[in-house]
Amino acid sequence: MPELGSFLLIGAVAAVVTFATTPFVGMLARRRGWVYLPNDRTVHQSPLPDIGGLAMYLGFVAAMLTAWSVDAFDVLFSGNSEPIGVLVAATIIYVVGLVDDVRGLSPPAKVAGTVLAGLALVQFGVVMFAFRLPFFDGPILLAEEWRPLVTVLWLLGMTQAINLIDGLDGLAAGIVAIGAGAFFLYSQELIDSDVLDVRNIGPLLAIIAVGVCIGFLPHNFNPARIMMGDGGALLLGLLLAVATSVVGGRADSFDQEFIGQTYFFLAPLAIPLLILGVPILDLAFAIFRRATSRRSLSTADKGHLHHRLMDLGHGHRRSVVILWTWTLLLSAFVLYPTLTGRNPTYLPFGIIALALVLFTVLHPSVRARRRANGPVEETLVDGLPPAGPGH
Repeated sequence: MPELGSFLLIGAVAAVVTFATTPFVGMLARRRGWVYLPNDRTVHQSPLPDIGGLAMYLGFVAAMLTAWSVDAFDVLFSGNSEPIGVLVAATIIYVVGLVDDVRGLSPPAKVAGTVLAGLALVQFGVVMFAFRLPFFDGPILLAEEWRPLVTVLWLLGMTQAINLIDGLDGLAAGIVAIGAGAFFLYSQELIDSDVLDVRNIGPLLAIIAVGVCIGFLPHNFNPARIMMGDGGALLLGLLLAVATSVVGGRADSFDQEFIGQTYFFLAPLAIPLLILGVPILDLAFAIFRRATSRRSLSTADKGHLHHRLMDLGHGHRRSVVILWTWTLLLSAFVLYPTLTGRNPTYLPFGIIALALVLFTVLHPSVRARRRANGPVEETLVDGLPPAGPGH
């Protein structure tokens, strides 16, 4: 099993390459005119490059190649076709996102491209074998003919969740960095406890996702100098989808005593649903909201969580930090029983959650907005209009 230092090295490579190449990607985008122009839906005053995902993709590739060349990761790459499958699928889904950023794609075309990436994963054996449900003893094995469908659906869900939450500068990158970091620690604990095979690629992909997000955030946090675009959002969604599916869908011989009585709701596949609760909840609300109004999922609206926070009166940065904090709280709630082997102490988590809710609804800026008789028309969507299913 690779040591923690080896994983941190790969994450550092992803971060450094992403950080170093982002300015050059920005210059390329401006030279080619791959920018988004300000309009009445944005507050930025100058065109912003919208292909920052290219730097993230370069960071991902550099990290994978570095891992391939490091002896500590031979156990992951030797005789294993899955890393190649992830590279192929990541390239496909990034190209789909890049074309959408540069020329625009219809929602069905984006879905078709995502499905193609999912089929590439299936072709190289990157599939979920089983899953667990609360109150059920033992895993529910997936028949071989069902694995491609489940893999593709999981990929579609994760990519759309990240794409939808990519609505403010730094929001998606920060949430993915926190969530992927928590999932990396969780998967490491499974390996240490002989619950997960040491050849599992999930922890490697999780730490790479952390790295590319950390490398991109300095350029993307408000006021952003560049946006990740659909290419970056879809790439992050794929990394999370693969990491969570190959960990949550392959953990076996799971002992309930490993994490105490909380196991009934902390089954491996449920972990990412809790850690990534913010984007997944936003996706669920978006589907419900648009279904009840009989609109397509690709229809733009201002009902996302970040829009609602800004309508309450929170500024851009504060809205982002609030959603980051929720992700951090959910991640801590999951990791506490996993890393300590004890049931979580619910009272501290409840107190922190209540404090966060009160801060959100009683902040002076919110009271000032109420006194001003309702929200003003101010919406920033990371420099991008909510076009397509990603916004």
